[in-house]
Amino acid sequence: MTYPPPSQAGGPHTRPITEALDANATLANLLQRLKEAEARLVTVREALPPGLRAHVRSGALDETGWNLLVPNGAVAAKLRQCLPAIEQALLVRGWKPTSLRVKVQSERS
Repeated sequence: MTYPPPSQAGGPHTRPITEALDANATLANLLQRLKEAEARLVTVREALPPGLRAHVRSGALDETGWNLLVPNGAVAAKLRQCLPAIEQALLVRGWKPTSLRVKVQSERS
């Protein structure tokens, strides 16, 4: 099966996803929060022990806080011990304080 080149794939009425997101205030806000969460995650990983860094992912960032996602309870327990260092690292980097929530996210099949 052959596919049309990306420039022709959606037809004349398609536009890049970032343009569509920017055109809608709600979606633009979501995109901004996703970008902020990913940028915060860089700071978080720098504050973590090397063996823990790869196991922490960014979750939802909203008005009430930010979810840090981990694969199991053991990683969650260790991450919770690191929360004071994480919060300090975020403050030093100029991030607005927010509630941090550690959530265990089971693997998807």
